Amino acid sequence: MSLGRNFWLFAVGRFVSQLGWAVQDVALPLYVLDQTHSGSMMTLFILAEIIPSIIVMPFAGVVGDRYNRKWLMVGFDLIRGILLFAVIAFNFLGIYQLLAVQIVMAILGSFFSAGTGAMFPDLVEQELLEKANSTVASFTIAARLVGPALGGLIYGIGGIKLAILINAVSFFGSGLFEMLIRYEWKARPIEGLGQVFSDIKEGVRFIFAHGFLRTLMTFAIFMGIFGAPFGAVLLPYAMREVLKFTSFQFGLMETFFMGGALIGNILIAVRFGKKAGKLLFKAMLINGLVMIAFIWLISPIAGLERNKAFIMLTAVAMTWGITEAFIDIPIESKLQRAVPSEVRGRVFSALGILTRIATPAGLVLVGPLLNMYPAWLVALGIWAGMAVVVAYYWLRYRDVLLADVEAAT
Repeated sequence: MSLGRNFWLFAVGRFVSQLGWAVQDVALPLYVLDQTHSGSMMTLFILAEIIPSIIVMPFAGVVGDRYNRKWLMVGFDLIRGILLFAVIAFNFLGIYQLLAVQIVMAILGSFFSAGTGAMFPDLVEQELLEKANSTVASFTIAARLVGPALGGLIYGIGGIKLAILINAVSFFGSGLFEMLIRYEWKARPIEGLGQVFSDIKEGVRFIFAHGFLRTLMTFAIFMGIFGAPFGAVLLPYAMREVLKFTSFQFGLMETFFMGGALIGNILIAVRFGKKAGKLLFKAMLINGLVMIAFIWLISPIAGLERNKAFIMLTAVAMTWGITEAFIDIPIESKLQRAVPSEVRGRVFSALGILTRIATPAGLVLVGPLLNMYPAWLVALGIWAGMAVVVAYYWLRYRDVLLADVEAAT
């Protein structure tokens, strides 16, 4: 079965905007560091992207359910393009001006994501969601692989102005593809602030009243407590401070991981499709074994010099990327299948917030632990926590998590 015209217009348009965003995402930190030489300012820019998104996400979900999703997608792409053109035209390149732009872009991006995330499952047959999600994920990975190198080159040639210009053009290009999508949605305009909060509560109630979503949400919360600090803090710390990788080796490791993720997504799109959902716990088992291999590599037991450790870790990173695809894509597809289209925006927004609640706890704890204990021991503790969570859900809820729940019509 073909994914269809609407899907390919969506996928190509999304790739165009993601490639442009990847260029700016590399150029902007370089510009901020060149202007300020401040790590604190870099942190401020990161927070300016994350915090506004979390705040407006519930409201964006309501808007994504009540207004025409296609035109929300097109409109917010065009608005972001116009904003970036204005930044260049009026030379809004001061650090605090760009910080304000970063906040506005984060807010606009949240409303864009709410509309597109709710609309996407309606563009393909339900049986093809795994194939569709893995194909879009492959485009995203391609943008992340090409974008950083392109961004560094563009920044070197034309500075921040050229990078912003390319991103602005990419938003218009994306909008043009999205205009051609055929999608009907009956708008139900918001009539007051009370209705907004009522819709948000309805999204949360839907999750807790739905056994599959409730189980998946609690599983994601517990896994986030352990997974986020492992990927965001411990992994880079171990590669730089324990294995003493060069910056080039460090960057290559990310490339190998993304290459593995690309292979995993292609396998799902071409070979496994919906059957990938049945392999969820097997993928988690392999993922856990790969973590053990990583812990061994950074422990005194291995005793490997840097280059030998690097060669072995490339295989670990590739396998990691493949298994991550076989975990993320089935879960995402099962969610899309389980939630009715009319409440999908607010439910996905509520899920996004609820699953992120506990993540900062792990991030805050892992730093001090690394100051007190060897990285391999901290990693082993994180692995043990994840193993307990996976074992518990496998024993109690594997039938729920492996099921394909169709949305009630």
